[in-house]
Amino acid sequence: MSLRPTPCADIPANTAAAARAAFPKGNVYLRLRDELGTIFTDAPFAPLFASRGQPAACPWRLALVTLLQFAENLSDRRAAEAVRSRIDWKYLLGLELTDPGFDASVLSEFRGRLVAGGAEQLLLDTLLTLCRERKLLRPRGRQRTDSTHVLGAVRGLNRLECAIETLRAALNALASAAPDWLRAHADPDWGSAMRGGPRRPMCRRARPRGAPLPSRSAGMGTTSSRP
Repeated sequence: MSLRPTPCADIPANTAAAARAAFPKGNVYLRLRDELGTIFTDAPFAPLFASRGQPAACPWRLALVTLLQFAENLSDRRAAEAVRSRIDWKYLLGLELTDPGFDASVLSEFRGRLVAGGAEQLLLDTLLTLCRERKLLRPRGRQRTDSTHVLGAVRGLNRLECAIETLRAALNALASAAPDWLRAHADPDWGSAMRGGPRRPMCRRARPRGAPLPSRSAGMGTTSSRP
């Protein structure tokens, strides 16, 4: 993949108008773009790409998306969906409302380039430098010194989603082949977690320590019909 630098252009007029109409009282991402601009540029990421080859997706936008998905606890797939569908994300990223975004695999590839190129700290260092220049950080304040926890958390979310989708496929197969056995042995909470298709957020909070396990008498409630 080769880098074709993308200028940090102004926000498209139609995107700005739609965002202002959708968020008349403001929005954290609109304020972020208005106050800090794009935060990143393509230049610091140039050493991570070859001089020839297929054009890569815009690095400064991918860096922003990586921070957003960490902040919102999103997997790669849901982050890519947010780029396509959310007005506030399009405003922050400077995209047209009709921009189709990119495939979710681009985010994983981008993180891999950061790690392989030893540039894990680039995201946080750039953000900290900008915040110091704008006097948004207090002197002697406490702050993290690297970005690896961001990359690690996003990678963990992506693996969790893959595991959940594998479990969903297995349960659907069992619901067709042995529905009675499944209702007798499955955790009833799985039914509500698995309904709604792969687009539904499925990362649930851990059960509080000491809380009783759910009863298995409620039934599985799978989406497959009984034979």
